[in-house]
Amino acid sequence: MSVITLGTLSSSRFPCNPIPKPSNSKPKFSFTHQSTLKSEYQTERGHEFEIGESFFRHESATGRDLGVLAASLYKKSKGKLRLLDALCGCGIRSLRYLAEAEADFVLANDANDEYADIITKNLSGVPGGSGDERRWTVTHTDANRIMTECYLQRDFFDFIDIDSFGSDSTFLRSAMNSLRLDGLLYITSTDGYSSGGHRPHHTLAAYGVYIRPMPYSNEIGLRMLIGGAVREASVLGYRVSPLFSYYAYHGPVFRVLLRVNRGKLPDNRYYGFISYCHRCGNSQEFSWDELGQISCPCSNSEASQSVIVSGPLWTGPLHNTIHVKEMLNLAEEWGWAGRDTETSLEKVLKQMVDESDPLLPFGFIKLDEVASRARINSPPLRTVMSALQKEGYAASRSHIASNAIKTNCPMTECIRIAKELQQY
Repeated sequence: MSVITLGTLSSSRFPCNPIPKPSNSKPKFSFTHQSTLKSEYQTERGHEFEIGESFFRHESATGRDLGVLAASLYKKSKGKLRLLDALCGCGIRSLRYLAEAEADFVLANDANDEYADIITKNLSGVPGGSGDERRWTVTHTDANRIMTECYLQRDFFDFIDIDSFGSDSTFLRSAMNSLRLDGLLYITSTDGYSSGGHRPHHTLAAYGVYIRPMPYSNEIGLRMLIGGAVREASVLGYRVSPLFSYYAYHGPVFRVLLRVNRGKLPDNRYYGFISYCHRCGNSQEFSWDELGQISCPCSNSEASQSVIVSGPLWTGPLHNTIHVKEMLNLAEEWGWAGRDTETSLEKVLKQMVDESDPLLPFGFIKLDEVASRARINSPPLRTVMSALQKEGYAASRSHIASNAIKTNCPMTECIRIAKELQQY
């Protein structure tokens, strides 16, 4: 089987320069014989594609849905969309950005050139165009290398999707450099072991954050990822703000969409430290100025030894309410939500809207922990939420943990309310 990819379009030694060339500049082609590539047809949102030997998960479809919705909103708002899919795998994300978000141009890159014919074949249903009008290009090089090349040539993108493995944060700086101001950066981590506090020195190296084991570790994973981006952005004189943060149990997968602009964070209190007290179950937020003063309200010598601290990381909102509502409206318009039964995408978006309540702090409280501390059977989640709201507390479900509540109610009060509910 022959693999056909668009070859070098400039004098650069990189496999591709995505900067548009005059229409009289014809692309060259390179041919590589690939005889052992396996093929298997898949379908997603009506698109048929092959995965070959590339890594692919059906379970990640919701993350791809969220990216396409956000990209489409950007196109509607700005009137244009140039997109880089930096680790595109078989190319399904690139295909969907072209077909559904109506991207003007997609650079589909994957370092493994053995995926060349699969990616090209999957994108072939979208007319490629030529010269300034071409819609897509396939390249095979290191993601950091292609982004650095684009930055040096001042060829900026509106949206960059980096679906990476593990806790590789080396992409962040080159991605921000090659992103247009007010552009969107969709980043990933799949390192649940580190976000659980089991490798604090690893997270310190990758994201500049020291993580300890906490009961809401999967939310910590999202805040760790955003915090790492905040740190890298500040070095470059940029600021980032999360539009949505998504956790999926398979993998696990942590995905965050960030808007990138020039300037410092308007409120530095969103980049600080989080404590958790094993003795009473309360969590607190601390700024850099408060280091050395960290303690718990149940303070005594025993409590001081039970307090653990993680940070610095993002402590602010995980979602932008307006943006997530616009995504939900678009999903309904496309028929991805609002039908007879609630879809998984619709459920996630609605929970994100609820989670974006500014009264809700970081973290969540698991009802199993409340029941254990109260020494009662675990009460129904809806019943507890209703009781919390009646007492004036903010409360919502968490899209991260099914039997958990995000609330500004302290653990001690949650225990009291749960005990009272048990008496009825």
